[in-house]
Amino acid sequence: MKKKKIIDMDLYYEKLDNGLEIYVIPKNDCNNIYVTYNTKYGGKDNEFIPLNETKMKKFPKGIAHFLEHKLFEEEDNTNVFSFYQERGANANANTSYERTSYLFFGTEYFKENLEMLLHYVESPYFTDENVEKEKGIIEQEYRMNEDNPYSRIFYGALENAFIKLPYNVSILGDLESIRSITKEQLYECYNTFYHPSNMFIVVTGNVNPTDVITIIKDFEPKKEEKVKMNTSISKVCLAYKINKNLFKDIDSKMATRLINHIFDLKVGSTSILSEKLRESDIITSPVSTTVMVTDTHYLVLLLAETKKEKVLIKEITETLSHLSITPLEFERRKRIMISGLISSTENIFRTNDRIIDDITDYNKVYTNELELVKNLTMDDVSYVVSNIDLSNKLIYIIEPK
Repeated sequence: MKKKKIIDMDLYYEKLDNGLEIYVIPKNDCNNIYVTYNTKYGGKDNEFIPLNETKMKKFPKGIAHFLEHKLFEEEDNTNVFSFYQERGANANANTSYERTSYLFFGTEYFKENLEMLLHYVESPYFTDENVEKEKGIIEQEYRMNEDNPYSRIFYGALENAFIKLPYNVSILGDLESIRSITKEQLYECYNTFYHPSNMFIVVTGNVNPTDVITIIKDFEPKKEEKVKMNTSISKVCLAYKINKNLFKDIDSKMATRLINHIFDLKVGSTSILSEKLRESDIITSPVSTTVMVTDTHYLVLLLAETKKEKVLIKEITETLSHLSITPLEFERRKRIMISGLISSTENIFRTNDRIIDDITDYNKVYTNELELVKNLTMDDVSYVVSNIDLSNKLIYIIEPK
């Protein structure tokens, strides 16, 4: 941690391995603590090259502000503002032309409040329904601004001062742009700009700089939960939530198939790891792999029975930290996919299930799936492997009473 002087105050600074910058100014002569989590992305950034793409792309005006609103939406329906109110703190967010900031201030429960800030900013959850609902809220905010003479004179001055630069539009956008925003666009913007290397945290107030750095370093978006039941041996599930937008350059069902085979190859019943775990008496049954498809994510579930929970989790995590597939492994898996598809046509139950899954998960029936599988290349599997994001992990354990 580095230390500098700002007038008569001490500024502590540290840059984490992931690129996130942390600035702390302790003020022990006050009781309050003020924290902001900031991204260098604001109302002017409506045209840019999205992550993993090569061409410039235009986005609706006001999308940075819209994204700010939506990050307070929690998948488990947790009310972020109520969370802070219950701990005597206040939370808010704001968007300027240059950046977006998420903040809280309060006197107690600092660790809990900071971890909640890290959690909701790093856990986007957008659906068609909640995006449509938000449009009405932001349209109302836009109309209020239009009726405010101070807002009108501010944006009027900017519009006349900047002809070509993107400062000449409202940070909120306009009614047409607000109504055109989609969840896919929000994920594109989030994935491009909400990366630790493009973000920074500022903490001022009654804090210990070392404690602040430690809390942020130790925080992980993954969670672990344990439940005790009448069972003879522990059951461990590692769940990886992977954003579907990371695989836009490949057919969605082919991405699902490849993700499933990649995880099965690395940790499944016939994997080298599974054999090692059985020989070491770490697992009593093979690791099963399942991929669930949702509107926005793939959820990869890895399940096994074990008497050594921590060892199992460590082994799986380390194995998946070095994802790679050789051409020979890919060809073998491709043959397995093809033979599985052909053999499934002889079973009316599997055929029926496949139609149901297609309609439910992809909104269509794949009549050319066999052809798509045959046309898969090593470039396709390399693309999927390189875009698998394992940062959003949940661990669920059932232990004997």
